[in-house]
Amino acid sequence: MKKLFALSLVLAIPFVGMAQRPKLNKEQLLRDIKVLSADSLEGRLSGTKGNKMAQEYIQQRFKQIGLTPFGQEYKQHFRLETKRMVVEQATNLVGYIQGKSDKAIVVTAHYDHVGQRDGEIYNGADDNASGVGALLAAASHFSKSKPEHTLVFVALDGEELGLQGANAFLENPPVPLQNILLNVNMDMLSINNKGELYASGAHHNPKLKPYLEQVKPQPQAKLVLGHDRPEQGHDDWTSQSDHYQFHKRKIPYVYFGVEDHPHYHKPTDDFVNVNTKFYPDAAALVIDFISLMDTNLDKLETTK
Repeated sequence: MKKLFALSLVLAIPFVGMAQRPKLNKEQLLRDIKVLSADSLEGRLSGTKGNKMAQEYIQQRFKQIGLTPFGQEYKQHFRLETKRMVVEQATNLVGYIQGKSDKAIVVTAHYDHVGQRDGEIYNGADDNASGVGALLAAASHFSKSKPEHTLVFVALDGEELGLQGANAFLENPPVPLQNILLNVNMDMLSINNKGELYASGAHHNPKLKPYLEQVKPQPQAKLVLGHDRPEQGHDDWTSQSDHYQFHKRKIPYVYFGVEDHPHYHKPTDDFVNVNTKFYPDAAALVIDFISLMDTNLDKLETTK
């Protein structure tokens, strides 16, 4: 993911009367990000041994949580190609929780990173082991608190190589494309010292704004809306992570992330630099929003 700092942002105003706050297993959340950003995974570049190790860990967690695979396994293979490399069997990991409705929210986070450069490992703790950890926390929450609508959880490959995993998922979706009413994408959630998690996407889908404004601040994290207006140039995050593939297909999205920091795409993006007070509360904000949208999802259909 590539992002720059915004010039102006709108603070979210909390409303009264929201869904019950999720109780996260903070120890498990931190364990997940620590495992996925370990040196042994060698930066999780698509097609590498370390990337496959990440796949195995995420699959194990999907099974522990009780996510249902589409078909016989969680893996969705696709061919990934750039000017510099070809991966014949890149892999998305897909599981779901069946709701009372077949209409779906697709929750995404990419697990690949940039691998090794000049003998140094780029572990990508924030980018994006943090998003995958939060995705697993959300899946665990909704496995115990059954949703009204179907929730599809996708750990995507190939984001760092052109959002190719998200494109492959939508080219061969496990549910009818017209049933996907919302994408919630997480990419970099764990390093911010101002207690600010950014929610991008309401500019393109204004009906989402009231629900984002109902997400009440956590003790160490609050939502800030913005980074989604075309006139912001590089500060517009619309095309800068996997949610863009959904946006191109006119599927509403909200992208949750932090602004760039000194560790972005650096060898120092390690677990030791994760803000362990902010990160669990940031994940909780996303789960709050998914809960709100699960209750109100049908209201988005008129926007498609």
